[in-house]
Amino acid sequence: MGKVTGFLEIDPQEQAYQPASDRIRHYREFIIPLNESEVRRQAARCMDCGIPFCHGPQGCPINNQIPDWNDLVYAGDWEEASRNLHSTNNFPEMTGRICPAPCEEACTLNLEDIPVKIKSVEQAIADRAFAAGWIRPQPPQQRTGFRVAVVGSGPAGMSAAQQLARVGHEVHLYEREPKAGGLMRYGIPDFKMEKHYIDLRVAQMEAEGVIFHYDMNIGHTISTQALIDDHDAVLLATGAEAPRNPDLPGQDLEGVHYAMPYLVQQNRRLGNEPVIKEPPISAAGKHVVVIGGGDTASDCVGTAFRQGAVSVTQMDIRPIPPAHEDKMLVWPYWPTKFRTSSSQAEGAEREFSAATMGMEGGRTGHVKRVRCMRVNEKREPIEGTDFFLKAELVLVAIGFSHPVHEGTIEELDLQLDGRGNILADTDSYLTSHPKVWTAGDNRRGQSLVVWAIREGRQAARSIDLTLMGKTTLPR
Repeated sequence: MGKVTGFLEIDPQEQAYQPASDRIRHYREFIIPLNESEVRRQAARCMDCGIPFCHGPQGCPINNQIPDWNDLVYAGDWEEASRNLHSTNNFPEMTGRICPAPCEEACTLNLEDIPVKIKSVEQAIADRAFAAGWIRPQPPQQRTGFRVAVVGSGPAGMSAAQQLARVGHEVHLYEREPKAGGLMRYGIPDFKMEKHYIDLRVAQMEAEGVIFHYDMNIGHTISTQALIDDHDAVLLATGAEAPRNPDLPGQDLEGVHYAMPYLVQQNRRLGNEPVIKEPPISAAGKHVVVIGGGDTASDCVGTAFRQGAVSVTQMDIRPIPPAHEDKMLVWPYWPTKFRTSSSQAEGAEREFSAATMGMEGGRTGHVKRVRCMRVNEKREPIEGTDFFLKAELVLVAIGFSHPVHEGTIEELDLQLDGRGNILADTDSYLTSHPKVWTAGDNRRGQSLVVWAIREGRQAARSIDLTLMGKTTLPR
């Protein structure tokens, strides 16, 4: 815990944002971090609550020892706080930026709507660790002689690769794109997390022995079977990239796109990579409609404003949620309540209880407007409630169904669960193939970065245990 009476004496303090009028003019991070004194005061608010739900399964999937490093920060022992944080989390500088912080919802002080600002403290520890030079490679003392292939360099693949390399395995990480990071690099906008943090971790992992192979689309560039034959174990961590298809009238009109190609294109531009294959997608000078109410939709909103959209309207089929949750009913679990993201606060119009019925275009074949209807509590359209939104760009951001089956999954004929994800349990993470493991979104479906890191770490432990007969890696 922090200061014994800290939660009584110190008010919660949020990190500040640059004004919206300033931040939409660039793609950089716009959070103004707390200074050292402010971070220590926030850490001091951590109370001796008996059962710290913040780092239980309700709050933190990777089981960060939050009360411990809050106490260390309050005491000024930042280096030990960094060691403690890294004992459970390979990439806290990333989770401190892009995780929605279920730990804060599970904080005991959240019963009074004044949770400890855990995410801000976590980011501060990680950033200070980099600045102070405490983040150093941890190469193994000896080699095991086993070769492990990790397919996919998102948070699940990177965390697994780092864990396996540190215990002495020869780890080869195969990535389809020109750079590592998966959707952390290509899906998350720079204004939420700049990509040099990924580059720093790649350099650390290379020094630890991880061998990165880029532009390698396993199942296409080379066969999956060839990869299996050349390694003692293979971990699939390729994510869930098959988008949900709303199958709407007019979906084939020019100017209607899925969210991910749009976000990937912009991230390629910022990373000085060529935008290939697809025609360029831009919101500049356009009325934009974003279909979907989640984080990806919000990322589209913020990107559209930075590209110079005239207007952005976000469609959400769900009813407008309550301003405050019933604490006694849902705490310490993640509640449904009205939230406004930083991107939405930049000027988006939001339509709740609204279903998208289709897109309409002109003679040129380009989208001109979106037809919508209000829905009832069963999400059924209500007759006579039609309305139209002007749109020259429509972005479909309603989530992902399952991993892409074409390629590796079909080649190996892996067993799937009822939702189309690769079937594996959370003890072994072993698929129906005896040399192939799986972790992250391609096993559990689309989820949070913290769940991906957790599954990558646990799958690494399972692989090490299978190859060596014993393991020192933590679950």
